Amino acid sequence: MVDYAVTPSPVVGLPIMDSQQLFPVRRVYCVGRNYAEHAKEMGFTGREDPFFFCKPADALVPVPVGQVGKMPYPSKTDNLHFEMELVVALGSGGRDIAVDRANDCIFGYALGLDMTRRDLQGECKKQGRPWEIGKGFDQSGPIGPIWSRAVTGTLSQGSISLDVNGTQRQSSDLSQMIWNIPETISYLSGLFELKAGDLIFTGTPEGVGAVVRGDKMVGRVAGLGEFEVEVV
Repeated sequence: MVDYAVTPSPVVGLPIMDSQQLFPVRRVYCVGRNYAEHAKEMGFTGREDPFFFCKPADALVPVPVGQVGKMPYPSKTDNLHFEMELVVALGSGGRDIAVDRANDCIFGYALGLDMTRRDLQGECKKQGRPWEIGKGFDQSGPIGPIWSRAVTGTLSQGSISLDVNGTQRQSSDLSQMIWNIPETISYLSGLFELKAGDLIFTGTPEGVGAVVRGDKMVGRVAGLGEFEVEVV
């Protein structure tokens, strides 16, 4: 039995729909600017190579089915933004995965929010610094249960949207990704060895904006239902 100097942090486990098992999270990768209209609203155009950043696994906030997730308004920001995303959960991985084999690595999908301290992220950009304080802060990743790909089928199109306090703020289709899911997995596997337990937040559509304490966000992806998160 290993004798650790301090108590190890527990594995982050996400519920799986219609299962008593949990999905163990290893790493959380996020794709930046992966919808054309969102790229435009952020000042970019075209099919630039994808880029990635990470969130800590323990920054995830699991939102149980039928319940309202609670996300505390984070410190050091006055401009907290929502970014609704489809999350891909990997059941296997590898290096330099071919595009035509990438979907075989997918265990399932989930609804996710890449919450962003936009003011801090903007300062990091200006100073040429990493984005962690804007993207990887505590409880910055509300996420719904994992839906098995065996149940949903392979997702390549379908609506994705987000309402804030009953008003639709984001609306697009998964087919509008600049880099589709197999391409993203393939490209990412050339940078890191992907493994079972990895999550990929696949990017957000246009319409991102700020929320404040008391705001309620309802995110939806066709085939995955919806989840609700309140900023507290």
